[in-house]
Amino acid sequence: MAKKPIIIGVTGGSGSGKTSVSRAILSNFPDARIAMIEHDSYYKDQSHLTFEERVTTNYDHPLAFDTAFMIEHLNELIAGRPVDIPIYDYTRHTRSRQSYRQEPQDVFIVEGILVLEDRRLRDLMDIKLFVDTDDDIRLIRRIKRDMQERGRSLDSIIEQYMTVVKPMYHQFIEPTKRYADIVIPEGVSNTVAIDLINTKVASILNPN
Repeated sequence: MAKKPIIIGVTGGSGSGKTSVSRAILSNFPDARIAMIEHDSYYKDQSHLTFEERVTTNYDHPLAFDTAFMIEHLNELIAGRPVDIPIYDYTRHTRSRQSYRQEPQDVFIVEGILVLEDRRLRDLMDIKLFVDTDDDIRLIRRIKRDMQERGRSLDSIIEQYMTVVKPMYHQFIEPTKRYADIVIPEGVSNTVAIDLINTKVASILNPN
C-alpha cells in the first residue's frame, strides 16, 4: 500500500504572504512529488446567477467555497487517485469550464484564507500553518496585486477591503489561528520558521 501523502495547510489573511510561504516550501523540494492546491479553485459555481449578482458575492465568507468538494478531492488523492480540479474565472466571477488534472503526490500544500475554518478539512492535515501579517501590510499588498493583476481601481479595492475583507478576516480567518501548529509572523521573510517547516517536511519524507 502506498504511503499516505503529507497534507500541509497554509492560511492567513489576504495579502499575508501565505502563497509565498507555500512556494518557499515547494521550491525547497524540487525533486519531491509535491504540489499546491488552492482553496480559491473551489469557489462555488455561480453560473446560475446574473453577472450583477455574482459581483456582490462575499468571497471572504466560508459559504463562498465548495469546501466539501475540495475534501472529496483530497480524499481521492490520499487514496492514490487523480482528480480534475476546477479553475475559477475571476473576470466572470464563476467557475470556468476548464479544469486541470492533479495526480497523486507525496506532499500536498493546501493554501487559502479559510483552509483551517472547516474541521473536516483540518482533520486531513498533518501540519497547519498560519501566516500572521500586519493589517496595513496586507492592505498594501492587496492594492498592488488587484491593480496590477486584476485591473481594479484603487477606490473599489479600498471599499471592498473596509466593507468585506477586513471584517471577514476578524470574524472568520483570525480565529483559526488557534488551530495552527505554527504561527509565522511576517511570512516568507521569517527564514527561521521556513527552515523549521522544511526540516520537518524533510524528516517526514525521508524518515531514515
